[in-house]
Amino acid sequence: MVWSTAHEAAGPPMVGRQAERAAIGSLLESVRDGFSGVLVLTGDAGVGKSRLLEYAAEAAQDLTVVRLVGVEAETRLGYGALHRLLRPYLGRLSALPQRQREALSAVFGLTDAAPSDRHLVGLAALTLLSDAATAAPMLCLVDDVQWLDRESAETLAFVGRRLYADCLGLLFAGRDGTGDHDVFDALPALRLEGLADVEARDLLTAGVTGHLDQAVAEQLVVGTGGNPLALLELAVSLGSEQLAGVTPLPEPLPVNRQLEEHFRQAAALLPADTQTLLLLMATTPTDDQAALWRAAGALGLSIRSATPAVAAGILKRGTIVEFRHPLIRSAVHSAASAEERRSVQAALAATSAPERRAWHLAEATDGPDDSVAAELEAASERAQARGGYSEQALVLTRAAEMTAHPGKRAERYLAAAAAHLTSGNPAEVQALLDVATPDLTGPAARVHATRLRASIEMFYARPREVPAMLLDAVADLGSTDPVASWDLLREATYAAIVGGRMITGTTTHEVAKATADAWRESALPAWSPDPLMAAVARSIAYGYAAGAPALAAALAQLRTADDLQEQNAFSVMVSMASDELWDIEAKREILGKLVTSDRARGALHGLSLALLALATAEIWDGRFAAAQSCYIAADDYMAATGYVGSGDFNKALLYAWTGRETELRAAVATINAMAENMGIGWTYRWSGQALSIFEIGRGRYQEALDALLMVFAERSVVLGDVNLAGMVEAGLRAGDREAAAMAMERMEERAPVAGTPWALGLLARCRALMTDDDGAEQLYQESIAQLGKVPVAVELAWSRLLYGEWLRRRRRRADARVQLRAAYESFASWGAAPFAERARVELLATGERARKRTVDTQFDLTPQERHVAMLAASGLTNTEIATQLFVTTSTIEFHLSRLFRKLGITSRKQIGSRLGDTGSGV
Repeated sequence: MVWSTAHEAAGPPMVGRQAERAAIGSLLESVRDGFSGVLVLTGDAGVGKSRLLEYAAEAAQDLTVVRLVGVEAETRLGYGALHRLLRPYLGRLSALPQRQREALSAVFGLTDAAPSDRHLVGLAALTLLSDAATAAPMLCLVDDVQWLDRESAETLAFVGRRLYADCLGLLFAGRDGTGDHDVFDALPALRLEGLADVEARDLLTAGVTGHLDQAVAEQLVVGTGGNPLALLELAVSLGSEQLAGVTPLPEPLPVNRQLEEHFRQAAALLPADTQTLLLLMATTPTDDQAALWRAAGALGLSIRSATPAVAAGILKRGTIVEFRHPLIRSAVHSAASAEERRSVQAALAATSAPERRAWHLAEATDGPDDSVAAELEAASERAQARGGYSEQALVLTRAAEMTAHPGKRAERYLAAAAAHLTSGNPAEVQALLDVATPDLTGPAARVHATRLRASIEMFYARPREVPAMLLDAVADLGSTDPVASWDLLREATYAAIVGGRMITGTTTHEVAKATADAWRESALPAWSPDPLMAAVARSIAYGYAAGAPALAAALAQLRTADDLQEQNAFSVMVSMASDELWDIEAKREILGKLVTSDRARGALHGLSLALLALATAEIWDGRFAAAQSCYIAADDYMAATGYVGSGDFNKALLYAWTGRETELRAAVATINAMAENMGIGWTYRWSGQALSIFEIGRGRYQEALDALLMVFAERSVVLGDVNLAGMVEAGLRAGDREAAAMAMERMEERAPVAGTPWALGLLARCRALMTDDDGAEQLYQESIAQLGKVPVAVELAWSRLLYGEWLRRRRRRADARVQLRAAYESFASWGAAPFAERARVELLATGERARKRTVDTQFDLTPQERHVAMLAASGLTNTEIATQLFVTTSTIEFHLSRLFRKLGITSRKQIGSRLGDTGSGV
């Protein structure tokens, strides 16, 4: 069976697909208008995805069109597809900001620099493509995305999510259910089905040169499900008598998998040297013609070997020789025998660069071979050095498969699993662990496997069983490896804190005691998280008096560090430890350093966590707009990594202070569901704290006390001592003096040990509340004086409110007005609605009128515009803002132009005065 090439001369006709063509047209218009667009086309093989890419190219003749096709044989080569796409633009590398330039150079092997975070690589790719598109608007067409290596797929998906005003369009196409690139799921997508009956008949009629019986046409349309490629191939492959209805049609019709078989049969009719050349072409990237023809020469092939395939319509000849359709490439590759593949791989191994030689050599080898396995292991180290962790994992897996000794094979499987975990592919980790476990020997290997299993559980936020699992691993190690034991205990303590009362098989106290007892002071860099984790464990295991000094010393050491980086949710531990000491200054400084460091590295997940923690510090200082900016940025960065935003449950504290009851209760419901369903017990602290603040502001003290009592029973650090003052007030106002006394006892025990202004200010406030005589006045004044020393403005206003209420009850109205007015003005200016209303009512009771304030929304800025405005007002340049937000300068310029119009200004210097004092950006 041989194809006629008549229909190839002009290309298959384009019928139907009105919705898809409209979507592509809209994308192109957006690019022409200076904006950007991204679209993912998915569907079965042959359904017309590649044809739509061709249509897009035809419609974009006024744009620069760049093409990339995924190659099945290249899926293991980390950043390989990205390198092919960006190769024409690498001359622009020198224009990139330094960190972006270094990141991209490292993953492409252009320098020996250590690999950067993959999202910094994504920003570099975005900047490079955007800069090129600035000179000439660009459309990137990426076909067969299921065959992209994981790093390239993640980077291109990142670029797609960050596009805005960049004169750049991205159009992806890939098969359903092939590959593991769920990274594209967050992008706009269209799924292609078969053509409608009328359109399918039109396409079939256009492809048939003779008579087509209408009953036959109907049978073909139904039998192929309207698959365009199947219809076109049938139009030229069926005999004229079959098409005319004289002789019966073949059963089954070639469609989907049968269509691949159809292509295999066609290729099998070609000369042997042509078939070998086709297999070689199916194994090498289309745009790496040098590699193709070097290997072809080694096999004794020349360009003349392609002629029969061109005549048969399998290849199309242009500036290069390539397959007419991606499905043909897949069919040729899958149809080859193992011996044929090994022969081609041997030729590629003999002619390839060192970084590719090992893989080709392995593919050319039949059965285990320890020398080839060693070469693969060395190649995996080179991949790791470039940040190609998925490639590292795949190469190590292949090395394990080629290893003869079971124990060594299991070790390589474990190393591959660890690389998959680093690349963010936990499903593969579990599969490799299952393969490796039967052959593991010795405690070190078993502990490594256990640690990987625990990491999977924490990756999915399922801490329930992790602490007990890791304690068992520590027992298995015994005294053989103290360093490894400490690492396991540190991770177990974190998991126990996250799980709280929901963990099984052990207790938080038991885990903390084991960790505290194992800690040995040693010379560590200032940025090390170990002293802080040891101090947290000591506080839980041996009480506040024993742990607080260690916590203070650890935080002090971190404040001296020049460089910090997020590791194992470090920012969350810093936030909790700072709250335990009421040390707002340490919290702000350390988290600020983490934000700066993670942003510079492009560590977007860590940056998101640090911003979420920093938002709470902003809230305590009454900087609600800055906190909201932190939340916006955190959600944005989470989305940039391909995950759903961090979630409204993180904003529960802000909702509480601003009185947004509907959102607060929804957030609390989510928090509590997470605790129950996933075993994340520490989230009860968030809900209890937020609910208590909201209810106290509303004057519903029993409800506030109920919320706090839920978490008070847990004496571990996860309570957060910032809740104790609220519990004293709620208990007294609800008539439960016993509950107030319990909280007061803990305040008296802990606040003097902490000794910070925040702690001493709250202690004085609580003592004032518990005092029935005139001695309360001096205590309130002491509270106000202490709280005024540190950035906790909401606490200061809270103490003024309580002092004002106390003065009013003693009929000292004039003095009361001073405190209540200050409290009201502060709460109202921040938007702390419940407390502002409480202060307003108290002011009315003194005889002074205070009008309710409403939030000013006259400028109608989007969250992103407000965020950009804050950063611009802080003095950052457009390039600095773009780098900070992981977008391009053209996007920032667009936001600022809209911002200027909405604010009615002409200069960024005017932003601050128009929006009010927003403070420095995040």
